[in-house]
Amino acid sequence: MHIAFRILANTPIWVFALLAYLIWQGRQARRPRTQAIWRMLIVPLAFFLMGLSRPVLAHDHGLEPLMAWLVAATLFGALALWHDPKLLAVDKARGMVTRPGSAGPLIRNVTVFSLQYGVAVATAMKLEPHAAVAIIGHAVSGASAGYFSGWAAALLRRYRNFDRNENTGTANPA
Repeated sequence: MHIAFRILANTPIWVFALLAYLIWQGRQARRPRTQAIWRMLIVPLAFFLMGLSRPVLAHDHGLEPLMAWLVAATLFGALALWHDPKLLAVDKARGMVTRPGSAGPLIRNVTVFSLQYGVAVATAMKLEPHAAVAIIGHAVSGASAGYFSGWAAALLRRYRNFDRNENTGTANPA
């Protein structure tokens, strides 16, 4: 219990603010809503940057962690492109998008946040010099960067192609 308290006490305030924002956004996403396309890209940008920070800021751990990051980024980026967001309506003149409600974003964002937080804690506890911890940390970061960059690309593709009947919001185009 003492370790858990120390971890929470040494966590920067902005981390709790980010978690609160993610929970708020996830709760909002449970019902259909219309919002600006740029607002839909805030969470993916935050997770992309968090995922990119590990290979950029990590001390030299060799090739294995970097390969884990690249493989995870590629796999999860492809997954996000394949399972892209559904849109119900698009107003390009105003830059607005209507999406159906779903609990998926809340679950996804809190899960990714928890994994990234766990990696940050392991790094702060100086566990990263262990090869397995470095590889897992890089894989989690790569998965985050890959998934959210793929998701953002898929969202922008659906937004751009909405008028072409390539995106009805109810099913993937055949």
